[in-house]
Amino acid sequence: MATHGKRYRQARAQFDREQLYSPVDAVRLVKGADTASFDETVEAHFRLGLNVRHADQQLRGTLMLPHGTGREVRIAVFAEGDKAREAEEAGADVVGTADLAAKIEGGFDDFDVAIATPDQMGVVGRLGRILGPRGKMPNPKTGTVTFEVGKAVRESKAGKLEYRTDRGANVHVAIGKKSFDERRLVENYAALLDEIVRAKPAAAKGRYIRGITLASTMGPGVHVDPARTRGILEELEDRAEAVPA
Repeated sequence: MATHGKRYRQARAQFDREQLYSPVDAVRLVKGADTASFDETVEAHFRLGLNVRHADQQLRGTLMLPHGTGREVRIAVFAEGDKAREAEEAGADVVGTADLAAKIEGGFDDFDVAIATPDQMGVVGRLGRILGPRGKMPNPKTGTVTFEVGKAVRESKAGKLEYRTDRGANVHVAIGKKSFDERRLVENYAALLDEIVRAKPAAAKGRYIRGITLASTMGPGVHVDPARTRGILEELEDRAEAVPA
């Protein structure tokens, strides 16, 4: 069995692993833990009461966090002609057609998001077995199959995120960096929570959000009260006002 390092154990000892914390307190605990010497990513993990074996109970969508994620996003675009130039001008990191597909088949994976114009899906289709498991397959539902490639590239660069349920009905989303101030992390969390609640499938039965955990890359998870879906930003304001000048 793997053992955790000293920093992890010390961070874990700072809070009750069984307690459900408010979103503001959870963010403070994650930020306050000294767990790594680099700027860790802060992630939110949702455990949902969905039966993802049924298509009508699967979640998949996109959202823009108010403050982005703090990480540089590398984008690959499948396009040619004017659309290829549009993608390059918008800041795409790599642009191509069949040559790009061959490069990916050969092991190239130095990108986070793949975007394609509809006429390129014949080329992209054969990459499904490679890009699908990595969550990088272009999809019209998430706006990554589009003729508006410039807009799609700019949105992705600005922090547009895709979220989806995994096989265990969990959703994992990065909400920022540990170096973000408390307000930015709480506002990003609130925006993500609002999106998860909004996207609740009509076919969902029983309790929808069963558990939420916040954690940094190298840190222990802090359990967040899933019932706290409203008044999050108001709590942040109240806490700020309570701090003596």
